[in-house]
Amino acid sequence: MSKAGDFDLATGLAGGIRKEDVLSTVEKYEKYHSYYGGEEKDRKDNYTDMVLDVGCGIGGPLREIAQFSMTSITGLNIHEYQITRGKALNRKVGLDKTCDFVKADFMKMPFPDNSFDAVYAIEATCHAPDVVACYKEIYRVLKPGQCFAVYEWCMTDSFDPHNQEHQNIKAEIELGNGLPDIRVTGQCLDAVKQAGFEVIWDKDLAADSPVPWYLPLEKNQYFSVIGFRNTAVGRFILRNMAKGLEYIGLAPKGSQRVLHFLLKAADGLFDGGRKVLFIQLLLAILEFYLSGKKYSQQCISSWLGSLMWTASHGAV
Repeated sequence: MSKAGDFDLATGLAGGIRKEDVLSTVEKYEKYHSYYGGEEKDRKDNYTDMVLDVGCGIGGPLREIAQFSMTSITGLNIHEYQITRGKALNRKVGLDKTCDFVKADFMKMPFPDNSFDAVYAIEATCHAPDVVACYKEIYRVLKPGQCFAVYEWCMTDSFDPHNQEHQNIKAEIELGNGLPDIRVTGQCLDAVKQAGFEVIWDKDLAADSPVPWYLPLEKNQYFSVIGFRNTAVGRFILRNMAKGLEYIGLAPKGSQRVLHFLLKAADGLFDGGRKVLFIQLLLAILEFYLSGKKYSQQCISSWLGSLMWTASHGAV
């Protein structure tokens, strides 16, 4: 794991997670890294020169993947503060010469056609107002015959749009996370096909994990520092803190309302995960298809190694 504190956070604070489970999960992802990614020299030989991170945030995955693959990555983000923060963090780890950020909308990227050797998006394109148009824009800037990898947030096939409880869970996730209509898994995969990609690999990465991804959101963790905030008592304290801070001007107006949205989102994510209605870690590897060309297994392995490495190291 990337930081010693990550292990303590995952085990001692998250509530109900045994160290053996965390180690088992990390070991599994490390095996993916070593099996699919190869040794350092092989990774350097296999990876491409110009990579785009669509909706990069402050660049946590960008830095992890750049360090793992030893490639140059451009992060695309519409938020000025996050870009400034990302650049500072890049300088801190010595990646400011090889990785950079561009402020732009991923629905209309300021790059020529066929600019990048590879593109990835991690929990970003789920925010697109028109996901097919977003994927088409990614298709445009990707070089022919190359690869696009994406993590998506999806509803599962168990989601019933006519079930009121299912609708409420979905609405809570959307409202609290600023999402448009969350698509079911099949719709996500159909959207990338409509954009011109060929789906060559997809998997719910959380499906086989011994530690449920939604466990830290459980409401009855009274003996966990992190989990306590989700209990009835913890939420009562949070609401009154937000109310008091907003009243004396230390928190901006609307903080109570935002907190309400976030707490509802936590409820929706927990219920959606527990009832297997929602997927947080759908990973798909996609190809810009060239007629008569078979996709390189080496390239697929490289992408899997890189993204599994990012998952196992908890990039932030």
